[in-house]
Amino acid sequence: MVAVAYTVAFEGVEARPVQVQCAVTPGVPAFSIVGLPDKAVSEARDRVRTALTSLSIALPSKRITINLSPADMPKEGSHFDLPIALGLLAALDIVPKDAVAQTVALGELSLDGGLVPVLGALPAAMAAAEEDRILLCPRASGAEAAWVEACNVLGASNLLEIIRHFSGQEILEPAKPGEVRTDPSARDLRDVKGQERAKRALEIAAAGRHHLMMIGPPGSGKSMLAARLPSLLPPLTAVEALETSMIHSIAGLLTDGGIYRTRPFREPHHTASMAALIGGGRGAKPGEISLAHNGVLFMDEFPEFPRAVLETLRQPVETGEVMVARANAHIRYPCRFLLVAAANPCRCGHLADAGRACSKAPNCGEDYLGRISGPMMDRFDLRIDVPAVAYSDLDLPPSGDTSAEVAARVAQARAVQETRFAAYPELRTNADAEGNLLEGIATLDTDSRELMTRAADRFGLSARGYHRVLRVARTIADLDGAADVLRPHVAEALSYRMPSSNDA
Repeated sequence: MVAVAYTVAFEGVEARPVQVQCAVTPGVPAFSIVGLPDKAVSEARDRVRTALTSLSIALPSKRITINLSPADMPKEGSHFDLPIALGLLAALDIVPKDAVAQTVALGELSLDGGLVPVLGALPAAMAAAEEDRILLCPRASGAEAAWVEACNVLGASNLLEIIRHFSGQEILEPAKPGEVRTDPSARDLRDVKGQERAKRALEIAAAGRHHLMMIGPPGSGKSMLAARLPSLLPPLTAVEALETSMIHSIAGLLTDGGIYRTRPFREPHHTASMAALIGGGRGAKPGEISLAHNGVLFMDEFPEFPRAVLETLRQPVETGEVMVARANAHIRYPCRFLLVAAANPCRCGHLADAGRACSKAPNCGEDYLGRISGPMMDRFDLRIDVPAVAYSDLDLPPSGDTSAEVAARVAQARAVQETRFAAYPELRTNADAEGNLLEGIATLDTDSRELMTRAADRFGLSARGYHRVLRVARTIADLDGAADVLRPHVAEALSYRMPSSNDA
């Protein structure tokens, strides 16, 4: 008699159903696991055997075969322990076979029968909901999985509690979602002295999800400005929070079942490898760009990143998704992020200060920023120069709006865009609009078109640059509460395109 349990195998953020078939047959005593298991899955037989022994459950002197179906799908991870144990218990008639067949289980077993939390509880709950089954997982992972309201999630501390549940002695209580955590380290925009133009650019970038490049000498406040960008962004919507948390669940970044409603802020070091940034490595794990999905990716010292790493950003920046292709896996991850890059004007950083600049100025500035290719630079909607702040300015009182005031304007502009793109589920902000839709929402009047034409001729705007100016102008109009894109909106959008413009 074959007993069946169910679990999942992860391919990116998707959880694929896996049937765990357990057969106890006469023959030479053995315990084998087949179906392309990796090392962690193969070692499950020793953990399962010892955990059952700790509960005084002796395995029969027969041949035990565990088949993980479909057999041609690679199985990785320690979360197969619990479904293998359940299938074996069902085959031994210790727990009801039909009850086990109605659950999707995942969890790692310790040698004393305890359940250790595992990665991927949230995607597993999504898969269980689609299969109309109950999810059985470690108690520590239950609060995370319980965010999927369509799935009944049961969390247990050990294998004994599960046996008692299936035998009706002590029914497990459904898990409850973990509390939503807020980021206590939010920083205020008023902490930045001066830099009003940079603050305005941050507001526009946050309102329309426009990629931003900041160039300025060391100590001018580029990193300080970028660190305050999350405080300007609206909280994640329910759909966005679920999308982002599924990626973080696979990466093991969710703890205590809590799910962030604040947008992620990732800042990889410039020594990060291509696999760390884009994704890959063992199991094709998500990279920094996917961990920044629906949030901010801040890349300080942008020219210091390897050229090959920077060039791999081109397609994800445009499409909002990345395909991690490996010999044994082709995984697609979402990565719709707001890219903020910061760079010094040259290697020494003091190109604009004649008294401190090196002897190679101004050629060193061209060589240094030349590490960023033209096509990559062309993908930044906003480019601003961040000048050095004078020492005397540091004694001035705080100026400008607070983060809360700017965030209110950003939220209002985002609400306008949400209404505008209500009929387009794949579009959320002005940065996503293209083609005829962009022409429709950013129609220029005669004065605006004349200004745009002159700027395109004089500065050699590419087609991509032209459309990015239109998107920024539309966002500026939204911040002003204007229904149409007017000449002042186009003029301001063009001003953010010129400082480092090489759009030919």
